[in-house]
Amino acid sequence: MAKGAHPAEGAPVPKGGPGRPRSEAVQQAIIEGVLRLVDEGVPLTELSIERIARTAGVGKATIYRRWDGREALFVDVLRAFEEPDQELPGVSMRDDLVCLLEGLRRRGLTMRSSALLHNVFAQMKALPKLWEAYHTTVIDPRRRLTLDVLRRGAANGELRTDVDLEMANDLLVGPMLLRTVMRPEAPLDDDLAERIVDTVLEGLRP
Repeated sequence: MAKGAHPAEGAPVPKGGPGRPRSEAVQQAIIEGVLRLVDEGVPLTELSIERIARTAGVGKATIYRRWDGREALFVDVLRAFEEPDQELPGVSMRDDLVCLLEGLRRRGLTMRSSALLHNVFAQMKALPKLWEAYHTTVIDPRRRLTLDVLRRGAANGELRTDVDLEMANDLLVGPMLLRTVMRPEAPLDDDLAERIVDTVLEGLRP
């Protein structure tokens, strides 16, 4: 594993095509190969599939069987650091929102603790195709999940029916992103998710 890199245990492994058994060991070797190269100072823009394959000790075809290009591979390198999304409690809108924001808080802590991950993420923002792929496969599904929770809350009478759900989502996620991205020195206290949710819902309940 590259220095400073600590992918989360139980991180999702991309599924292969029909009839192709996936080797988690090979998967891990490829991801570690990317991290090793980045740790050595190689920019993401210079990481070719051929170079990654050589570093990981696999053939290029092995990589292409798992990913259709560099962008998809780099997205999974980032996802390897994340803990699997927890199942929502389903008891109330408030509890589900706390669970979602707690996941975001924990990802922020992971980002702060890994200089290598921070480096990869910073470079990724300068690569439009990669940033778009990360949004499409990681960020957008989580946003839709939060909106689904808010819709259920409105249907169940836990949220006013006139609330702009897109705006409510931004109000919930915004403070956590502000602290994890723009204010890296700000504390990410254990109860931060609960405090954010309770503060926002105070003005949105019937």
